Amino acid sequence: MGWRCVVVDTPCKLSVGNNYLIVRNDEVRKIHLSEIYCLMLACPAVNITGIALCELTRNKIKVIFCDEKRDPYGEITGYYGSHNCAKQLRKQIGWSAAVTAFVGTEIIAQKIRNQAAMLHKYSFDERAAMLDGYAAEVVYGDTANREGHAAKVYFNTLFGMGFTRERDCDINSALNYGYSVLLSCINREVVACGRLTQLGLTHRNEFNKFNLSCDLIEPFRVLVDEYVFLNRDRSFGKERKFELVGLLNKRVMYGKEFCLNDAIGSYVRNVFDCLDSDGQNGLSLYRFA
Repeated sequence: MGWRCVVVDTPCKLSVGNNYLIVRNDEVRKIHLSEIYCLMLACPAVNITGIALCELTRNKIKVIFCDEKRDPYGEITGYYGSHNCAKQLRKQIGWSAAVTAFVGTEIIAQKIRNQAAMLHKYSFDERAAMLDGYAAEVVYGDTANREGHAAKVYFNTLFGMGFTRERDCDINSALNYGYSVLLSCINREVVACGRLTQLGLTHRNEFNKFNLSCDLIEPFRVLVDEYVFLNRDRSFGKERKFELVGLLNKRVMYGKEFCLNDAIGSYVRNVFDCLDSDGQNGLSLYRFA
């Protein structure tokens, strides 16, 4: 498993040779493929060979393409993330409605608990207590929409009563960018496990290619939220984008200390173990601290 997220932000040519990613512009630099878990092409003026794309995909390296504003726009994931992907897909298709509802509900509740922990951390204790109450009230399928109520309290507490997630502003741009980076990392792990990102637990939009990943991301969103809260007075530009990508190397606790990228991989496999065993294997969700 690689550990580097490589961001290419200047015009260059990329190729692969002898298991190295080769970057050519004014100089030639090489990075061994075994060290890379994600390659972000943040400059539209990057030329990359077809062989390089094939080798990156074969090595399960996520390739993210950015648009002219350097925002994540698309990605490449391999068709065959696992040597026994047919077996893994049969497991996914066979998940029972009861266990998917249970896991989906627990993920939503943990997302709200993490939001509450975030508010407690920065001394918004009264609002945090409200979120703790919402988390305790989550039922199967979140039919009472406690997730939505919690989000309104949470974001208004962090960014002001006039803030909404629909506003065109630097805060939302930073949140969306950070979430996109997290989602790409989760997509990579889902595909590496031989599963389909389209078949979700609670997200079931027919137009969403990443329903399952949108379910799995929820407990980790708080890490992006914290970064954006602490940098809320800075304009959103190139430097902050690099810092948000760098969150994948942040040290977090998930049973033991991991960098976030590795914690996400362990978490995704744990969720699949729980679903595959019809709930017999325990579910371990990320807890913000």
